[in-house]
Amino acid sequence: MQLFVNDLTVMDFSYLCAERGMVGESWIVDVLLDGALNDESMIQDFGKVKKDLKRLIDEYVDHKLLVPADYAQTRVIHDENSAQVEVQFRCHDGRQFMLSSPADAYAFVYAPEVTMTSVSDYLKEVLATHLPDNVDDIELILRTEVIDTPFYHYTHGLKKHDGNCQRIAHGHRSKIDIFIDGVSCLESQNYWAQRWKDIYIATREDQVDLADTCIQGEISAPENYHCFAYEASQGRFEIILPKSDCEIIDTDSTVECLAQYIFQHQKQRRPEGKCKVLAYEGVGKGAMISE
Repeated sequence: MQLFVNDLTVMDFSYLCAERGMVGESWIVDVLLDGALNDESMIQDFGKVKKDLKRLIDEYVDHKLLVPADYAQTRVIHDENSAQVEVQFRCHDGRQFMLSSPADAYAFVYAPEVTMTSVSDYLKEVLATHLPDNVDDIELILRTEVIDTPFYHYTHGLKKHDGNCQRIAHGHRSKIDIFIDGVSCLESQNYWAQRWKDIYIATREDQVDLADTCIQGEISAPENYHCFAYEASQGRFEIILPKSDCEIIDTDSTVECLAQYIFQHQKQRRPEGKCKVLAYEGVGKGAMISE
């Protein structure tokens, strides 16, 4: 007998990719449980499945940076004197990404690359130890939202956030809707989808000099890199990444601020007509602004 729960949760995270760099992602999670009926004639109560499994998935993946630990150009350094962990990563084209964050900001996937299969295997191993005795197996189906209009992948950190959004490298796969005089503007949507393709969106006040970070790795051609750092309630966060993979804004990178940023730039690009912007943060949520 199998019990299924579709749309259990959405995982919003970022991961390091040898081809694309740092990628913001949003994956929907479906679950299948194999097992025998318990004393209540159930495999497991739906309410308990949703609560317990969602909590574990959120704890181990959501709002983290997923690191392919078995990739040859990944290096992980644990500071024995603090809770900080440094990750050094080099893409196939030579781009480097370096971070120093509390250990909870990462999920280390023991595979050469982060894929739906490797993440599903990672989560299955974690969840298997928390299943009741009558459940023999668990299967996780990871999938993306079906989007038939332009979208982008972005990574950011929100230092003022009380929860896990403060982690300096977590992200989303997000659609963008822009209307001019009430009509969907595909040209504008494509513009932002290309501009923010696999982008890191940073806040200008968080920019620091390389010498002001604690990151030990050596950067080739440091003039081609940006550095950002801040203190938040969970600890200190630092990141070094290519300028080509980054857009710096003057505000925080909340979805409300991003909607405002897109709107302001759209009015400069397309001053004619009344503009409306719907900026999404992952699946089914976001901020809207119009005139």
